[in-house]
Amino acid sequence: MDTRAARAALEVRLASLEADLAELTAVPRDPMAAVGFGKRIGDGTTEAVDRLTKVGAAEKLDAMRTDVVRALEKIEEGTYGLCDRCGKLIPEERLDARPWSVLCVDCASARSLRERH
Repeated sequence: MDTRAARAALEVRLASLEADLAELTAVPRDPMAAVGFGKRIGDGTTEAVDRLTKVGAAEKLDAMRTDVVRALEKIEEGTYGLCDRCGKLIPEERLDARPWSVLCVDCASARSLRERH
């Protein structure tokens, strides 16, 4: 496994995630824009729904960022390619597709199920 290529891909992904997170969490340019839920659908309601959507997207990006940072740490530790939960090898195909994978498919599926409930 070529950890140099993985490190390069992870560093590019981390920079991209941080830029996306900065954009999603930036303070609105118009501080006077009213945000609220009223009885009628209007600009305030639309803006509030947009912000809620951005919060959800930011949470997902932040979770991915955490995995990217962890994968970079694993390269440093010499444990890249091993599942953080069970210790089994993560298939190289999975790492090629998602270099930030820190869990094998089974453990990632279990985590995903827990997060939904």
